[in-house]
Amino acid sequence: MPVEILPGSYCGAAPPPDLALRSWNLDPLLLAGLLLLLVVLRNARTGPAAVGVLAFAFVSPLCAISVGLFSARVVHHVLLVAVAAPLLAAALPARRRSGVALSFLVSTALLWAWHLPAAYDLALSDVVVYWVMQLTLLGSAVWFWRSVLSARTGIDAVLWSLAGLMQMGALGALLTFAPAPLYAMHGLAPLAWGLTPLADQQLGGLIMWVPAMLPYAAMIALSARRGWRAGNERGLA
Repeated sequence: MPVEILPGSYCGAAPPPDLALRSWNLDPLLLAGLLLLLVVLRNARTGPAAVGVLAFAFVSPLCAISVGLFSARVVHHVLLVAVAAPLLAAALPARRRSGVALSFLVSTALLWAWHLPAAYDLALSDVVVYWVMQLTLLGSAVWFWRSVLSARTGIDAVLWSLAGLMQMGALGALLTFAPAPLYAMHGLAPLAWGLTPLADQQLGGLIMWVPAMLPYAAMIALSARRGWRAGNERGLA
């Protein structure tokens, strides 16, 4: 039987390990929304990939597993803010250059706020709050990445991507070294997976601390390359 959780979670009850890979989310409204987004973005170079990442996050068994395991929830959030969001930003580029500071502050504040224990547990126990969490995390991250991609100079894009990397790593480090479990929603389910709640939280923190920073590092490299090319072109002009 699935481990008991607070009522109201969008993905239902946390599945035990032996049923986890069969726990697909076939919500017709979600599938219709993803199909509509695919139609809208079908001609954008990164659009289908972005929809594929969103489908993996919300349709695959990851959705159900993330109800029980904090580490899986971290993977889910990382896919939203550091993989799907930059792909969507590239598919929906900003029409004019803008500063990155405000989008960075808003997206960072939302990411940290939603990982406060009270806000996090509420989101996983109420479907409306859950979707507010998902949409604000994704929307603010798309705004940030669009601002980075349209930054005035390559160095601006590099520095703001580095700032994103640092704040993600800092949050991951805090979660990794927290002395006690923080989230009531993950107080029981990790035991079925052979993990204590604290070990599950530490694993999630490590995922956020190291692997989650790789997309930011990739953007730093891409921005540096773009800035170097632009500098060479100006020098040859």
